[in-house]
Amino acid sequence: MTKNELQFLSNIADVLTKEVGTSELANDIKAKFDNKSLKELNLYVYDSVTNTIRDSINGWAIIENSPEIYEAYKNIQGHDFVINQKAYKLPSVIGDITFKIDSIFMPIVKEEKVFGLINLVFESGTSVNMEFLFLMKIFSSQVSLKLQNIVLTEQSKINVEFHDSMKNIAKIIETQYELNYIVPIIGEMLDRFITDHLIYVFLKQGEEFQLVWPKACKDERVYEALSQLTPETEYILSNNDKIGAFPLISEDGEISGCIVARSTLDALSKRDISYLEQLTRQSAITINRANSYSKILQYATIDALTNLNNRRQFELRLGQEIATTRRQNNPLCAMMIDIDFFKRVNDTYGHASGDAVLRGVAGIIKSALRESDIPSRYGGEEFAVLLPYTHIEEAKIVGERLRKAVETNPIPINVEEAGVSSINVTISMGLAEFNNQETGEELFERADKALYDAKTSGRNRVCIN
Repeated sequence: MTKNELQFLSNIADVLTKEVGTSELANDIKAKFDNKSLKELNLYVYDSVTNTIRDSINGWAIIENSPEIYEAYKNIQGHDFVINQKAYKLPSVIGDITFKIDSIFMPIVKEEKVFGLINLVFESGTSVNMEFLFLMKIFSSQVSLKLQNIVLTEQSKINVEFHDSMKNIAKIIETQYELNYIVPIIGEMLDRFITDHLIYVFLKQGEEFQLVWPKACKDERVYEALSQLTPETEYILSNNDKIGAFPLISEDGEISGCIVARSTLDALSKRDISYLEQLTRQSAITINRANSYSKILQYATIDALTNLNNRRQFELRLGQEIATTRRQNNPLCAMMIDIDFFKRVNDTYGHASGDAVLRGVAGIIKSALRESDIPSRYGGEEFAVLLPYTHIEEAKIVGERLRKAVETNPIPINVEEAGVSSINVTISMGLAEFNNQETGEELFERADKALYDAKTSGRNRVCIN
């Protein structure tokens, strides 16, 4: 082996010790070639799950419409090279032979099995000798070891993210049981993991599927896939496998909803389908538990997270206070409260921090009110408060005091990895006074409209209907 060849292998060894991605790795390797006629260096990996070849340099994209690469992968089995689409095995000794080459493929091997290809593309008519081919055989062995580690690391990362997603979906029920709160969280978790496809979450309302997350889906093919689902269906694939519908099955074996993955580019791979099947099953278990827990708690009076009255207890107290107000002709005000940009808290710091914010705001609300006032968690990040024996002018004073208390009191969240121990949030508030001619529901509809005005006019303010 010549001095130049030893220097080349030494340079390649230095490149392979770096912790870089495959794109930077390919560029660094190419820079070590003295051959000026080398135009491209490609690194392809065979995906046994999808039976496809992926371009590891360009985001692990599936190689399509390139029979030359698939044919080279087929022909290189048991050989050392595919040169100009012909397979060759090196002899035991170096002969005085030269090749005119445009393209050369070398195997990436793991445990004597080919799992990828190194592809060199040259200027047309480039000549190489046997010494070069022997050098390339050693070179391909070096690169094979590096790519084994990269592929293993990439797969391990995906597996860790998958198990984290499964665990996080299962843990939601520890603090939440309201479907209108937990289903969007599940949707966000799935969306973060299945990054190459759009995720939609539907729940069954009677005979119809209602989109719960995100806010809109205009692709009629998604609804067409939903219409084909039965309780016995494992999943539905349509539109060249670019849309997958995975049913959520209730405890009694009926369809309670569906998770849909949609792409405008790549089809769902076997690996994607396997992950989505398992994530959907875990989501169904979590939703079923939430439904069961909700039925148990519907007769309780306290919200488990905030220790305020729950929605059912609030509605009971509202009926009682309306009856008392009508009978005694006393004033009564309603207050609707919403935490500003609450989704941003969840997205930035995580849902555990979101729960901490809900508890913190609930504590401030409770401490800022009178003993006779009736605070409740209305749902999600909304709170409802009844203010008996209170006129609207007095309610405005209470509301401003409460708004300022939330604004000026940091709430502990303890996100160590982000270096954050507390955050400040604000609230928007709508007020309405009972007019003795309306129902309790109509009173809070007016308070809710005032809340909407507060949010659309800049947030962190109190508005009166």
